[in-house]
Amino acid sequence: MATLIHTLADHSDDVNYCAFSSSCLATCSLDKTIRVYSLSNFAELPYSPLKGHRYAVHCCCFSLSGGLLASCSTDGTTALWDVRDGRRLAVLEQPSASPVRVCRFSPRAPYLLSGAADGSAVLWNVHSLKLYRSGNVKDGSLVACAFSPNGNFFVTGSSSGDLTIWNDQMRCLYNEKAHDLGVTCCDISSHPVSDTEIGLEYFLMASCGQDNQIKLWLILFADLLGVELKYKCTLSGHSAPVLACAFSYDGQMMVSGTGNTLHTLSHHTRYVTTCAFAPHSPLLATGSMDKTVHIWQLDLKQPCAGDTVENESKVAVENWSEDDVSAWLCAQDLSDFVGLFKMNNIDGKELLNLTKESLANELKIDSLGQRSKVLQKIEELRMTMISVSVPDEFLCPITRELMKDPVIAADGYSYEREAMQNWISSRRSSPMTNLPLCSVMLTPNRTLKMAISRWLETQQK
Repeated sequence: MATLIHTLADHSDDVNYCAFSSSCLATCSLDKTIRVYSLSNFAELPYSPLKGHRYAVHCCCFSLSGGLLASCSTDGTTALWDVRDGRRLAVLEQPSASPVRVCRFSPRAPYLLSGAADGSAVLWNVHSLKLYRSGNVKDGSLVACAFSPNGNFFVTGSSSGDLTIWNDQMRCLYNEKAHDLGVTCCDISSHPVSDTEIGLEYFLMASCGQDNQIKLWLILFADLLGVELKYKCTLSGHSAPVLACAFSYDGQMMVSGTGNTLHTLSHHTRYVTTCAFAPHSPLLATGSMDKTVHIWQLDLKQPCAGDTVENESKVAVENWSEDDVSAWLCAQDLSDFVGLFKMNNIDGKELLNLTKESLANELKIDSLGQRSKVLQKIEELRMTMISVSVPDEFLCPITRELMKDPVIAADGYSYEREAMQNWISSRRSSPMTNLPLCSVMLTPNRTLKMAISRWLETQQK
């Protein structure tokens, strides 16, 4: 699943948070510093460490472009840094002067959210460096936050266990008691899902807490119904508080950190406090109270049931148990079928043999749309079982998945059409070079598509 490729041991106290941009990794610590590393060789940048906070630094995050870095601290401030040279551009003081526990950039607007121990939440305009909106959670400290991919709303988590949905005007839309002992972290998948059968768009969210649990939620939006946070399932198996959770950028994987192990990633000697996926490369960073940050190279070719929970071993799909299949269904947004699959004793071998006929006639799944969705996920699972490594030139640089409809963009690189269309719908820079695109025209790469087809045929013989 993952290989440890580098360890950063520069902090002198607990690592509280780590964050990726397309070219850098930032870490922050109880030692009052933020450290910034290049992803090309994991060397610390010349201006690092960044100093200026008077007390522990709890969180750090990059802006969407990667040009700004924000950090927040017990000293009641959120600082903005220029990633190019390490200059501190601004110090934003929480109006209440309360310790700031979390900060996040909006992905679509020039706003930065800071959340504090007194429950206050502030949206700052990073252009004017002025307070834009503010609010307060019902109870407890604000300790977690995640923006939706479109930036239209965000979710906060509190030490009292509440998850609260806010719009970009800081209006509270929904509140839910989620974790009895307090929320520690939350994250929203970057890929919204549209259900054409019922006409709703929803977002998948994960939350974790001091109750040793990870919970998956659906955030539903409808013109008439407003917004709703719908509980989906609980990923159990943790034996200690879950302090961190994060979705991969393609939304297909989730990682979580606890006091015991992080999947098979058990090199940390104390609690795992933070975990983050790199946006455009198969890297994962984990930080710990042992003062280190581990960098892991992900092997995305062979899936493992329960990638979202602790696990001590990786099991081939055909050897999955019924519980492994249930964990996979939850991870693939198919939790509604868990009971049905268990009732029919579907294990890994049975899962791989399912067809549209067996789904309709044996499992009695009446909806054509639902059958198609299940079959698509099973086909994707079969594709990941190909024993030979996929040539890198066949993988989309954005999703790192085998391309089905490759296109050539203005930067000269080839991408999966849908992934590139999603990319340029929100920005006009190259995913590979970060330079402006002179055109948004996408040209079919038929030569590459034929090469991929021929390669697939050789794998099926």
